[in-house]
Amino acid sequence: MEVGLANKYFERAFARLSSLEGKTVAITGTTSGTGFSAAEACGKLGANVILLNRPSTRAESSLALLKASNSRGKFSNIDCDLQCFKAVRSAGSKIKEICPEGLDVLCNNAGVMALKDMPTTDGFDVQMQTNHLSHFLLTKLVFPLLKLASQQRGEARIVNHSSMARLMVKKLNPKYLEKRGGTLGGDGSRLFIVQGGRWERYGQTKLANAAFTACLHARFRDKNPQIKAMVAHPGVAETDLQATAISDGGAGPSGSTGRWLIKQMMKMGQSQQDGALGIIRCMADAEIKSGQFVGPGMGMTALRGPALSYPLEAFYDNPVTRDILWQKSCEAIGEEFVI
Repeated sequence: MEVGLANKYFERAFARLSSLEGKTVAITGTTSGTGFSAAEACGKLGANVILLNRPSTRAESSLALLKASNSRGKFSNIDCDLQCFKAVRSAGSKIKEICPEGLDVLCNNAGVMALKDMPTTDGFDVQMQTNHLSHFLLTKLVFPLLKLASQQRGEARIVNHSSMARLMVKKLNPKYLEKRGGTLGGDGSRLFIVQGGRWERYGQTKLANAAFTACLHARFRDKNPQIKAMVAHPGVAETDLQATAISDGGAGPSGSTGRWLIKQMMKMGQSQQDGALGIIRCMADAEIKSGQFVGPGMGMTALRGPALSYPLEAFYDNPVTRDILWQKSCEAIGEEFVI
């Protein structure tokens, strides 16, 4: 949903980032939005960038555009449908084949928003599997590569992408991580007061992204301190998420009314590149430490602004929530993730 917002912070922040020469970065969801901007930025910093997307003409077009407009980075695409665990496992195997020297950064960026109450082929809520469970599985699959890179080059990073929607729910509910797709609240939606089943499920996924980061940070701190776990949020950025929500009925009023309401909200936000700064800093800024949350503020009014770092929040960074997230995620993928 484009309203033509100009960059205010991107160029200055990008100029302070570290080189990624000799490093390999994998990013999910790069066909548009913050993922595309992050891939473009990593390429300009000299990285070998692996693009993880569902097979589509959009994936092919974005790969071609990145190659044509970026002379420093190298780009390759691996099919990765986050709504299918089998496809994620296949992608993990292919990443291992092309990364014999390890993986320096995994950015779990891809996400869907306010979709209907429907199951994936694996039986989980389509939003939770796309936004968290498949990223949990992908992280497990490539963890040996991250460990190898950290040993050879001093560090590796896992970057998750949350949003302000994590604040809508406050408490992680285990049922949303279970095989209950299609029975988790229905299709109700009221956008501007963010109520209804669609938004509850979305909020749970974004809380899961933050809690996953807290889990990883707690585990790495003692056993693998050279591997860092960070999380970011984009504020309200110009991406395709809003258009997708409208087309699926997740923006409340339908048709021109829904589009108008979204457009008004977007005017309070920021450009796509400014919105991507959170994950970009997490991937390439030496100042960002493990266990930090990067974004334009931490409250529900943090719609725009420079991407700054904050500590993780106590409502998910606690033993009870971390245990729920890890246990239910392992149950979902059908195997243990041991660090």
